[in-house]
Amino acid sequence: MFIVGLTGGLATGKSTVLSIFRDNGVAVIDADEVARQVLEPGTKAWKELRNYFGEEVLYSDGRVNRLKLGELIFNDIEKRRKLNAITHPKIQTAMMKMAVKYFFSGHKYIVMEVPLLFETGKMLNFMHKIITVVCEDYQQLERLCKRSDFTEKVAMKRINCQMPLEQKVANSHFVIDNSGDFANTRRQTESIIRLLRRSKFSWYFRAIFLITLMACLFGVTHLYVSLIQNKT
Repeated sequence: MFIVGLTGGLATGKSTVLSIFRDNGVAVIDADEVARQVLEPGTKAWKELRNYFGEEVLYSDGRVNRLKLGELIFNDIEKRRKLNAITHPKIQTAMMKMAVKYFFSGHKYIVMEVPLLFETGKMLNFMHKIITVVCEDYQQLERLCKRSDFTEKVAMKRINCQMPLEQKVANSHFVIDNSGDFANTRRQTESIIRLLRRSKFSWYFRAIFLITLMACLFGVTHLYVSLIQNKT
């Protein structure tokens, strides 16, 4: 099995592309969904977040007020770093555990949506291929304003906090242009799916895994036999 990283900018259409992969029977891991699980009331990350940011970033039922939290961290670099320190390691661990489960379930490949894949660089080494979703600048701004009820000034500030799309594109294997209609985005995505399905890398990876596993089992068996012989 190999991992395909899916990234892009804010409001460029990553979730739309991820849904197309899912509709085509591809196993997917959504970083946003994992982040919500990691910050569910009562979890370790939730307790750390509450202790640092206080009750003001929580709703009355204990759920994290993501809009309020976003306002705090985008206006304070240190708070943003603290949030990343609290959540990113736990999110990455949870995503890799899910990937391992998919591996043992026999999936040829999975798509892992990681918005800050290039910005953090923490998971780049696990990605066999990288897809970046883009759209026109004005569309990204309009979509973000509409989706999050931001002013243009606030939306631009959020967009500029991330790596420019041009840099992400330059370091990607595939690019999906989500500037057009859904049918066009689907055609591009399904074209990539056909290419990924033809890849033989997953068999190479499984062969290496099995060889490594057999070597470990042989080593353990040899050690066990040696210990028995020494006792006798």
